[in-house]
Amino acid sequence: MHDNVERSRFELPVGDAIVYADYRRQDGHLAILYVYAPPALRGTGAAGRLMAAVAARARAEGLTIRPLCGYARSWLRAHGSDLLA
Repeated sequence: MHDNVERSRFELPVGDAIVYADYRRQDGHLAILYVYAPPALRGTGAAGRLMAAVAARARAEGLTIRPLCGYARSWLRAHGSDLLA
């Protein structure tokens, strides 16, 4: 996973496509605004792999996650509820 700081998004290249999560850093949190997977990658687990990497980054940096995106919220409830802000 790559942190594209200029665009405020985490990116995971998958083949020729990119799965990404737009974020905003604020007060010890990562606010996840939107998670996007191209139509060809939906249902393949690519967005879940991205969220796993985002969760690992948040843990490493001592951050909590404020999921404003429905997908991010449901993924965190299932896999990373300790990170929910």
